[in-house]
Amino acid sequence: MFVRNCWYVVGWDYELDEKAIIARTIIGEPLVLYRRSDGSIVALEDRCCHRQAPLSHGRREGDDLRCMYHGLKFNVEGRCIDIPGQTNIPEAARVRRYPVTELHSWIWVWMGDPQRADPALIPQAVGLKDPKWTLRSGQMDYQANYELINDNLCDFSHLAYVHEATFGAGEDKFARTRPKIVTIQRGIRVQRWSVDAPVQQYEDGTRMRADNWMTYDYLAPGILLMLSAQYPSGTAKRLEMAEPTGEPVHANFTSQAVTPVTETTSRYFYSWGPRSCEFSAPQLADAMMTLAGRAFEEDRKMIEAQQRNLTLHGATAQLFITHDRGPSMMREVLKKLIEGEQGALTATRPAVSA
Repeated sequence: MFVRNCWYVVGWDYELDEKAIIARTIIGEPLVLYRRSDGSIVALEDRCCHRQAPLSHGRREGDDLRCMYHGLKFNVEGRCIDIPGQTNIPEAARVRRYPVTELHSWIWVWMGDPQRADPALIPQAVGLKDPKWTLRSGQMDYQANYELINDNLCDFSHLAYVHEATFGAGEDKFARTRPKIVTIQRGIRVQRWSVDAPVQQYEDGTRMRADNWMTYDYLAPGILLMLSAQYPSGTAKRLEMAEPTGEPVHANFTSQAVTPVTETTSRYFYSWGPRSCEFSAPQLADAMMTLAGRAFEEDRKMIEAQQRNLTLHGATAQLFITHDRGPSMMREVLKKLIEGEQGALTATRPAVSA
């Protein structure tokens, strides 16, 4: 089951130039995206209403899109405006149009009721051109259900084990400590101090010791927005473990998005980098992204193996441990959103006479 009334990341804005026609699938629905002559984006159902041929195999004609199977042409609203050899165009000759927008370097598509497509619900990610940060970007595909990736990102205790060879977080930093987790609107907030912990030096792979502050929001359907900041050892104790307000020695930000493609496939988008004011920020950003690529491959290997076991054996007899609190809270957020949509849909259905 998926939340429909929310914004899903469908791609990076740089993937869609003025000539491109790209196909994407979100929550099992095929989409075609292209830019109009004014640069705005059109998102339509990627199947012609005639014989289901993909419009992503079509041809641009101005701002319109022609199916290259039998030539039906659709305008930006999804309405058919030309059927070769036929003057009458039925009202049913149309495909669905999806609300779509660009923000924070991502293309967002609303998969639910178009009347409820509120731009205010787009999570406040950090775009690649934000002058405060020097960011790099990437993406990867998973052969796994999106909630397994959500679980992974809502529980960082796995860093000590899955990423032992990359992030090298150590058990004391994540596995043997517990973060503060609270529910927020459409998501959860996770915060923690790691006191006098070994901290990765991304450029040369060495370690230093520092107090590390980490805070992130995880928002429906699967958006992670995280600030990490390093302070001299002793800072957390001096602040009595409260949220810091002073200038850190180092800080970085990551925006990440998990988009369900089907029930068992997902696409993962991510950006990461340091403050632009930091010494050699571009080189530092490159080094961080190289490390992240290796670490995220470690995640994918583990999660896809987990999916294979779940496919074979189901989700029976799974043991709940302390570190499952974050994933459980986020699953509950999504469950309530889905149940709310289903309840609203049931309420609008006409009663059936006996």
